Amino acid sequence: MQAITYQNYGAPHVLKLTELQKPTPTDNQLLIKVATTCVTAADLMMRTGKPYIGRLYTGLTKPKRQTLGFEFAGQVEAIGKTVTNFKVGDKVFGGMPALGAYAQYITIPQDAMVTKQSINMTNAEAAPLAGSAVTALNFLKLGNIKQGQKVLIYGASGGVGTYAVSIAKALGAHVTAVCGQRNFDLVKSLGADIVFDYATNDYLLNDDVYDIIFDAVGKITYSLCKHLLAKNATYLSVTLSPMLLLKMLTNRFTTQKAKFTASGMLPPQKSRAFLNELKSLMQSGMLRTVIDRSYPLEQITTAHEYVAQGHKVGNLVITIN
Repeated sequence: MQAITYQNYGAPHVLKLTELQKPTPTDNQLLIKVATTCVTAADLMMRTGKPYIGRLYTGLTKPKRQTLGFEFAGQVEAIGKTVTNFKVGDKVFGGMPALGAYAQYITIPQDAMVTKQSINMTNAEAAPLAGSAVTALNFLKLGNIKQGQKVLIYGASGGVGTYAVSIAKALGAHVTAVCGQRNFDLVKSLGADIVFDYATNDYLLNDDVYDIIFDAVGKITYSLCKHLLAKNATYLSVTLSPMLLLKMLTNRFTTQKAKFTASGMLPPQKSRAFLNELKSLMQSGMLRTVIDRSYPLEQITTAHEYVAQGHKVGNLVITIN
């Protein structure tokens, strides 16, 4: 089978199209023919090995997991003899326990982060849910989002941000979004009530205060926007910076909290529950996947180069034949 592998950290050219042996499922595993996967900021960090603290997971001097790719969607081609929750032919989506989705075939335990697609899903719509959408839902629930609250989402046009806008709106929040001006109409169509241009910083000058501020791209600090937090509000960021960690250590002494979570470390049972919740939101029409571009597996380096530019709107999907 074809897969994308890399032997060393570096620029996109370290990614190579390689022939690997097709895996065989063990008793409790599914063999899945992958139709789509994604390229995210996390993939770029694992490819480059930066920040260096991430190498505690990926390998100190070189990658110990040589095929990237977390999210996937596809079809079950074979099952192990003890598998009871799936059958051959099921369309599924989910996230890999130890990466490897940049490949034509993968194996995954039936009790891992995998569930069946709904009838109205496409593979391209389903694949990003396990990554960006689960991250958005996990962070908003960490902030104890409630109906009627005011939520500000910074980076609202990105992969996590587009999902966060729709999820917050579906959960009954009043949503203020911050993104580039060219994406105003898109973000409003996802449910944003108010939209600010990040380039002007006008959101920092408005008179509102928020119950949750969610930095979905890791580019604003708690200190920058703490004056926008209500008395018992929560600041959330997808990036664990030293300053955020310091603020988290002082949470017990303040009513305004700062929080971080690593969605990739969620237990499989909780991850599956999130996938099924997101699937229900999509079936109801309250959630949709925004796709910026799609590339075939052979153009993975071009896909990585595009994401590295930092202008991706929604999600970038990789199709696998």
